[in-house]
Amino acid sequence: MATTRIMPLHVGKGRTVDRAISAIIDYVENSAKTDGGQLITSFACNSRLVDAEFLYAKQRYIRNTGRTRGKDDVIAYHLRQAFVPGEITPEEANRLGQELAKRFTKENHAYIVCTHVDRKHIHNHIIWNAVSLDCDRKFRNFWGSSKAVRKLSDTICIENGYSIVENPKEHSGKSYDQWLGDQKKPSHRELLRMTIDQAMEQKPKSFDDLLAMLHDAGYEVKPEKNPSFRGEGQKRFVRMDTLGEDYTKEALIAVLNGEKKHMPRRQSVQATVQKPNLLIDIQQKLQQGKGAGYERWAKVFNLKQMAQSMNYLQEHGLMEMDALVQKSDEAVERYHELAKQIRTIEDRMDEISALRGHILTYIKTRDVYAAYCKAGYSKKFYIEHESDILRHKAAKKAFDELGLQKLPTIKRLQDEYARLFEEKKKALPEYRKARDEMRELLTVKANVESILRLDEHDHGKKHVRE
Repeated sequence: MATTRIMPLHVGKGRTVDRAISAIIDYVENSAKTDGGQLITSFACNSRLVDAEFLYAKQRYIRNTGRTRGKDDVIAYHLRQAFVPGEITPEEANRLGQELAKRFTKENHAYIVCTHVDRKHIHNHIIWNAVSLDCDRKFRNFWGSSKAVRKLSDTICIENGYSIVENPKEHSGKSYDQWLGDQKKPSHRELLRMTIDQAMEQKPKSFDDLLAMLHDAGYEVKPEKNPSFRGEGQKRFVRMDTLGEDYTKEALIAVLNGEKKHMPRRQSVQATVQKPNLLIDIQQKLQQGKGAGYERWAKVFNLKQMAQSMNYLQEHGLMEMDALVQKSDEAVERYHELAKQIRTIEDRMDEISALRGHILTYIKTRDVYAAYCKAGYSKKFYIEHESDILRHKAAKKAFDELGLQKLPTIKRLQDEYARLFEEKKKALPEYRKARDEMRELLTVKANVESILRLDEHDHGKKHVRE
């Protein structure tokens, strides 16, 4: 998954206010790209009238605040979010786009999410109104906001078990199609590492034997102090010491001598492995109005998911249905156990944050409340210091509800919060691993059940014909 930077939609460049917003809306809502408009969702606005509603909100903002920016005024903001081909359904992509828009704008701005399926990679166009829902402020496109939205998008994708771009800086200046091309085609160094891995699996007797295997695999070899190799289609030789610490001459000789174990580095291969997704009920989608183009796409998608599910079962030794069910139940139980553990930690962290805020409020307003009591609860004093008095009373009420006889120190609360934060940090990797395992198992289990139902249906129709 990849996201682009946040792009402000300006009035300038000779465009009128209404033209500035309607042009981009017309593009992202194109029915040919959004499956006849079925992949368009919105929040706090009508997707068919969104340009007019955004403009009306801008006019209300000007009336409420009196602020105008002139020709460089921003009407809305635009963000693109793309996904790896074959990894996600259009509906699921749209759902993740909604989740990204909801969490980034905190539901303070109207937005639309349009999912395009006209290219190999499914992608979202997210546009949100620059003006807030109450029309009294505008979205602050702060320094580093694009980086923040990319991190949030990555978080959402990881939470839902989808791929992300690990190092976006390495792919800067490339289109998403170019980046996908890089992912599909391993580099010359990666291909050489993979060839070395395959040769090491055959347990060569010596380093010279290893070089001979690489030569037989099609590489031109320079057996120097630091060997180098050139494969088919390469212009330059690749030195062995540039492949990584596990692929140097010394490291491989140590492996051949039995002094260490070879650790294959198969990053490119792992990057292309897809996790199985749920099969699509094509007939149901067609009854809902999906077209022939969607049917063709869905059939290919289902075939890929069947193959990936079968690979998963073979790799994990779960070819018996009873074993798959048992493994799924164990994964669900493990996930809920870890989720409960983390939820308990988070609840306590929330309590500490709230209590710390009450204590600070109590300390800041204590002198004012003491003066109010000394003044005999004077109405005049109350009116002049109403805010501080009410905040002080709210803090005292919170202490009473918690049954606190003695307030803990801020340092003690901070130390406990830091300890809990570290506990949560240590527990999260195991939690995520358990969550991903559970999702994969439940997905594969659901796919197997769907395939079995299809087989029973086909056998039933065959029996009727006979």
